Amino acid sequence: MSSTSSYYSTPPCAACKFLRRKCLPSCVFAPYFPPEEPIKFTTVHKVFGASNVSKLLNEIQPHQREDAVNSLAYEAEARLKDPVYGCVGAISVLQRQVIRLQKELDATNADLMRYTNYEQANNNQIMENHQERSNFQYGRRMVPSYYSSARNNDISGDHNNISTDNCDGDS
Repeated sequence: MSSTSSYYSTPPCAACKFLRRKCLPSCVFAPYFPPEEPIKFTTVHKVFGASNVSKLLNEIQPHQREDAVNSLAYEAEARLKDPVYGCVGAISVLQRQVIRLQKELDATNADLMRYTNYEQANNNQIMENHQERSNFQYGRRMVPSYYSSARNNDISGDHNNISTDNCDGDS
């Protein structure tokens, strides 16, 4: 009775459960196809077969097995979605998207450069116009104010305020 209780203490891996066999401690699938991920093994089995996956895992180094299983699972999912091209189709779609986005980025950068050059030329023109206006206004402002103050003195008769009483020397 204790042997049956120890047998049920660890659930079988997803591969052994799918294949309806006893999951031994030396099971090559157990570390990579846990019981809570049954779909992962199902898709890999549909595309590659359990025998081929088992052979592949036994031929590669233990530290490479997890990456190999993840790659097989990815390829199996892609192959089920697109039976003709598999993950190559997905890669091709992504490459086209990268090319399209690169062209869009190049066009946006060109627009930005045109806008920057236009704004810089506009700012230079505004500065030149402002400089010309300042020079012109400065010159006009100084001359009329000089003449207008002299003219205002003439009109108001300030130069006639000189007392003529002392001209006789009677002081």
